[in-house]
Amino acid sequence: MKILMILPAFNEEKAIAETVRELQGYDYLVVNDCSQDRTAQVCIDNKLNFVSLANNLGIGGAMQTGYKYAHENGYDVAIQFDGDGQHVAAEIPKLLEKIAENDVVIGSRYLAKEGFQSSAMRRFGIKFFTFLIKMLTGKKITDATSGFRAVNKKVIEIFANDYPMDYPEPETICLLARNKYKISEVSVVMRERASGASSITFIKSIYYMIKVSLACLFTMGEKI
Repeated sequence: MKILMILPAFNEEKAIAETVRELQGYDYLVVNDCSQDRTAQVCIDNKLNFVSLANNLGIGGAMQTGYKYAHENGYDVAIQFDGDGQHVAAEIPKLLEKIAENDVVIGSRYLAKEGFQSSAMRRFGIKFFTFLIKMLTGKKITDATSGFRAVNKKVIEIFANDYPMDYPEPETICLLARNKYKISEVSVVMRERASGASSITFIKSIYYMIKVSLACLFTMGEKI
């Protein structure tokens, strides 16, 4: 399989070089989402394979850029791998083992509950999305907001053409599950982010849950 690691990065100057070093042996693309720090310069200094977006598009726009690159360069599998150091390269083979029989494989930190488990607020939100997705699609996903996921060539093409902009992870699960694509989870260990802090506050969490819930509901009528 021809595999591409897609690393969305926003203000990850302290983590991005080490994150890429951990991916030795894999093709990768860092998508610098118009960072306001030295992320772009760190990529230049370390001769990383990267693209810088002219405007901040958020995680959705950054990932769609990566999927477009994967599609245009004939990759069979694309794996989202966050640029903040949370994901562990040694866990990648677990996703690859299952991708041949699935369209999407999600790395879940909640199947075995090992490693860093995130904040209480985030865990509450994830449980809510587990309930919502199960109600809408009949599919139980324990880590719907996980940014560690592999998709096959069919899904790369779909996401290269159309991908949610703001908080795409739960919405794309609903879209694909509704259209009978095969989605599976594997247990993975994650770390606490190497630097920086999440931009999602309590108020933003409530807004996020409402917005994503509405997006998932609208998604249920879409055909792909």
